[in-house]
Amino acid sequence: MLVIAWIAVGVVLIGVETHHLAFYALFGALGCFAAAVVALVAPGLIPLQLLAAVVVALAGILLLRPYVKRAVTARRGGAHSPGVHGGFIGQEVVTLDVVGGHDNVGHVRLAGESWRAVSGADHPLPAGTHVLVTAVEGTTLVVWPTDGHLPPELPEANQEQEQS
Repeated sequence: MLVIAWIAVGVVLIGVETHHLAFYALFGALGCFAAAVVALVAPGLIPLQLLAAVVVALAGILLLRPYVKRAVTARRGGAHSPGVHGGFIGQEVVTLDVVGGHDNVGHVRLAGESWRAVSGADHPLPAGTHVLVTAVEGTTLVVWPTDGHLPPELPEANQEQEQS
């Protein structure tokens, strides 16, 4: 009867693994299957079954998991994720309002949300300008026009300079 229990737990762990792909539950499942084999041979030796499950799972996690994870990651076409903010660099977005230097923070639309943005050249960029995210400073994106050319000076910027 314990054989069926070990196999059932192993199958559940495989189901968990298919959802998470962290390769811990996979080796836990293999440990359960090893315990099921021991339960077939020695049904009354529960401590030996537990020992088989733990040894096989730990050996898999410590010895095989790094290789399995590396192989699966390489097959998916990438090594490491750039992280939340690193993934923003290189994204093309559109300015929602005037985006100037650090003293004139504007906004862009990225991933369906409004983000604070500054011009990488400290030159004001008008609303509707297609820009590229070149860096992330905290929660503020640094942007540059996608065509690489800065637009002419905005009339609002000239008025601000005259008032100063």
